[in-house]
Amino acid sequence: MFERKGTIVNRTPEKDPQDWTTGDEPMTGPQESYLHTLAQEAGEEVPGGLTKVEASQLIDRLQEKTGRGA
Repeated sequence: MFERKGTIVNRTPEKDPQDWTTGDEPMTGPQESYLHTLAQEAGEEVPGGLTKVEASQLIDRLQEKTGRGA
């Protein structure tokens, strides 16, 4: 993000995971690794067979629970 004449412009706007064209594909390796780290900290299990969208949503929830969220 940067500021231009008092307006903040986000060069990489977040897209709703439900709108991802590849959201129904299996989660990525980095998502799986990060999920396991977060789940361990949160005392939870990571369900198998998550899609990219499901993994993203679980990451958001676990980040909030563990205090790692922005």
